[in-house]
Amino acid sequence: MRIKLLRFKSVKSTNDIALKLVQRKNSRPTMIVSVIQTKGRGTMGKKWISQKGNLFISIFFEMNQKHINFKHFVTLNAFLLKNALSKQFTKKIKIKWPNDLMHNNKKICGILQEVVNYKDKRFLIVGIGINTNLDPKNKGFLSTSLKKIMNKNIDNNKVLKNIKNIYEKFLIKAKDYSYLKLKRIYNKT
Repeated sequence: MRIKLLRFKSVKSTNDIALKLVQRKNSRPTMIVSVIQTKGRGTMGKKWISQKGNLFISIFFEMNQKHINFKHFVTLNAFLLKNALSKQFTKKIKIKWPNDLMHNNKKICGILQEVVNYKDKRFLIVGIGINTNLDPKNKGFLSTSLKKIMNKNIDNNKVLKNIKNIYEKFLIKAKDYSYLKLKRIYNKT
């Protein structure tokens, strides 16, 4: 299943753009990426520090899968992103449930998931912030970047392409496979 890709230089939040697209009756799976977010959001209303050089993505798709509910998607999205980053960079990435990816107890990725009901359809918006080249300073937790882990600059376009490919394959499988089968497929690193 092809995912439409929209690129922006600056947005308040990629999740906000996704919400507006859903409300404008865009139901095709879409991925939004921006160089900067001026009001990035984390879970429970926390601010996501969005420094230029890191990767900010939201993907949305209709939740019409028969065997997968919101809690299942929370688990599967963490596995999908862990697989994407582990495949490209390091196998030492761990999931801090329910919505963070860590390396040596330092955060490298946050995941924000929101369900949107519009008309008679339900959509899942998955916001993804990845510290690719910079590690923002935060009082609440330690962070790191893929650049620091790999000791080289990270090409955000390559990371984005890999994540897009993984989600395109996942959305095809999600139509027919059960949650347990999908969990077995993606919980392999």
